[in-house]
Amino acid sequence: MSTLENVKSAVINGNNSQVKEYTELALSEEIDVSVIFNSLIAGMNHIGKRFKNNEIYVPEVLMAARAMHAGLNVLKPLITEKNIAKNGTVLIGTVQGDLHDIGKNLVLMMVEGAGYDVVDLGIDVPTEQFIKAVEKYEPKVLCMSALLTTTMPAMAEVIDTLSEKGLRDKVKVIIGGAPVNQKYADQIGADGFAPDAGRAVDKVNEVVLGS
Repeated sequence: MSTLENVKSAVINGNNSQVKEYTELALSEEIDVSVIFNSLIAGMNHIGKRFKNNEIYVPEVLMAARAMHAGLNVLKPLITEKNIAKNGTVLIGTVQGDLHDIGKNLVLMMVEGAGYDVVDLGIDVPTEQFIKAVEKYEPKVLCMSALLTTTMPAMAEVIDTLSEKGLRDKVKVIIGGAPVNQKYADQIGADGFAPDAGRAVDKVNEVVLGS
């Protein structure tokens, strides 16, 4: 296999040390940084498809994400230097009153693996913090999650506040979480709903790239 194929394969296998080794080897072979970056992303995309098809589970996704980051850490200084174009910025957070983050973190890793810059606002995020982050980072997408029916109204509050501040047409909003469904997304005016991490990536790509 070529060095780039080895980079991709090592990500898929979740092998941190091999990803780092092959990424450094690719650089020594003077392969363009953007090409190496795309090989890391290709490995994570492969994992994303397998996860969506229920062929692998959360532990494998976590391993692959960590392995991908081992390669990204090698490339980071060069990515900044070359200003490699990514797909855009995505904000993500769990709404106020909700302390659950496993699903959010999984979506974060999958979206990051699809080539986006992801800003994690964490858990129990107040509406005001979501709004300030939209103003600061100018993201293409805002992803919100809720695992409790009692915290779901916070999603509507964020969307309403975005409208009041004149920001709603500047960002796509995708929501998710166990009690959330398409009907609720339509009801509160969200741009999309994702039932799981794999389809969250599809939905982000759909609203950003039209694919």
